[in-house]
Amino acid sequence: MAERKLTDENFDKEIAEGVTLVDFFADWCGPCKMLAPVLEKLSHELEGKATVAKLDIDASQRVASQFQITSVPTLILFKDGKEVNRIVGLRDLDALRQFVMTAV
Repeated sequence: MAERKLTDENFDKEIAEGVTLVDFFADWCGPCKMLAPVLEKLSHELEGKATVAKLDIDASQRVASQFQITSVPTLILFKDGKEVNRIVGLRDLDALRQFVMTAV
């Protein structure tokens, strides 16, 4: 399953149940582009355990501001709609896997 695209409109519904890793990104962000293939791989590895989703901070400013996103990429881990952890910046696959597994 590919990553889910989140917007201001569907955000709350999409993160309401289970474990979701949300990548807050921007099209103009270099590290965000480098992180994309890593998240794609993670998304396949975690299928059935957790969801990987992306939110464009320029297109969905309400949610970006709600979570006080000041730099990208910011990755926030949600469990049943509640934020449980966050990291800012580029990480490798192993670090991201361990990060998500703390909530699974």
